[in-house]
Amino acid sequence: MLYKNILLVDDDPDDAEIFMEAVGFVNEKIIMRHIDNPVKALQELETLENLPDLIFLDYNMPLMNGKDFLQQMKSKEKLRSIPVILISTPSEEFVFDLLEKREIIRYMSKPSSYNELVRMLKELIL
Repeated sequence: MLYKNILLVDDDPDDAEIFMEAVGFVNEKIIMRHIDNPVKALQELETLENLPDLIFLDYNMPLMNGKDFLQQMKSKEKLRSIPVILISTPSEEFVFDLLEKREIIRYMSKPSSYNELVRMLKELIL
C-alpha cells in the first residue's frame, strides 16, 4: 500500500464525512485525517513530524482556495514533496497547468454517488 497516512482538506463537513467513510471502506488500515480550514491545515502541516503520504485538497473553499493553498504549500521546503490530488470542478486549463507543473499528481471531480467515490478511491490509493 502506497498511502498509509492521508489528509483531507475540505471545508464541507458532509463531504468530508462521506469521503473518510469511503476511504475506510477501501482500506481500513489507512490513517485518515480531516482539516476543514486550509489556513489551519498549512499551519499544522508545518509543525507535524509525521507528514501525510497524500493530501486530497478541495479547490472551492472560503478563506483560501485550493490554488492558493498549493502555492503556499509548495513554497515550503518541508511540504513541497507531499503528493496532492485536487478535488472539485476548476477549469480544465487550470488543472492542466497544475499537472504540468507537477503541483498535483491527479485531479478528481466530486463524484455523484458513494459507490462512484469508492471506485475512484480504489484506483487512486490502492
